[in-house]
Amino acid sequence: MKDLKTIANRLIAAHDTATTLPPITTAMPDFSVADGYAVLLDIEQRRRAQGWRAVGRKIGFTNRTIWPRYGVYQPMWAHVWSHTVHFAADSNASLAPHAFVQPRIEPEVVFKLKAPVPLTDDPLALLSCVEWIAPGFEIVQSHFPDWKFKAADCTAACGLHGALVIGPPIDLDDGKRASLAAALPACAVTLSRGGQIIDRGVGANVLDSPALALGHLARLLAGQQDSPPLAAGEIVTTGTITDAWPVAPGEIWSSDYGALGLSGLTLRFTAP
Repeated sequence: MKDLKTIANRLIAAHDTATTLPPITTAMPDFSVADGYAVLLDIEQRRRAQGWRAVGRKIGFTNRTIWPRYGVYQPMWAHVWSHTVHFAADSNASLAPHAFVQPRIEPEVVFKLKAPVPLTDDPLALLSCVEWIAPGFEIVQSHFPDWKFKAADCTAACGLHGALVIGPPIDLDDGKRASLAAALPACAVTLSRGGQIIDRGVGANVLDSPALALGHLARLLAGQQDSPPLAAGEIVTTGTITDAWPVAPGEIWSSDYGALGLSGLTLRFTAP
C-alpha cells in the first residue's frame, strides 16, 4: 500500500528546509498523477492548518513546446498562497533566490476572476469571467535533483510553485475582452536577462491561448471530486510562454509582452 502521508511529510520537509529528495517515482514506479493530487490535497490541508491562505491557482506544464524537455506531457495545477504572491505595482520587484531550490523563471499571463469559469472552449466566454489581466513571473523550483521527475512527482510537489510576481493589471470591459480573445494566441513575449534576450514565445504555446488554459483548468477541476471549482476573486497564472530559465543572485530579468499591451516586468534577484 502506498503511504501517501509519508510522501507528504517528505515533501513538506524538503520545502521548509529548501532541500532536495529523490523523485517519488524512483522508489515507487506506480505512483500516479492521481496519487500526486492526493498528496497535494494532504499538503494543502496541513498548510491551511498552519495559517496559509490560498488566493488562487497556478497551472503548470501548459506550454507544449517544453513537454519533451522535461518528459511531462500534461498540465497540472496547485494553489498559490497569500505569502507566495507578490504585486509589483511599478513593474519592478525583487526576490531572494536562495529561498528556493533550483529556481527558474517563467513569464506568464495572469488573470483575476470575477465569476466562476464555464466549461467551454470559447475564449470570449472564458474571458467574460475575468476581471483583469496582468503580466507575471512565476518562480518555479524543483526539489528533485537536476529537474528530473515525472508528472506525478511535480503534481505532488505543489506543481513546482515557488512564487508569483504580478505586474500592473489591466481591467477588462467587453470591448477589451473581445480584442484580447483574438490577441492572446498570437501575442509575442520576450524574456531578457541583463538586457540580453534569452527566449521568445507566443501565447499559442500555452494550450493554444492563456484563455484556453483557463478553460482547461476548469474542466480538470470538474473531474476531481476533492478539488474546489474556480471562484470569483481567485488569481490564476496560466503557465510559461517561454521555456523556464535558471536564475541566480544579482541577475535582473525582464519581460516584454509586445502588442498585447501589458507593461512587462523587471525582477531583480538579490544576494543572500
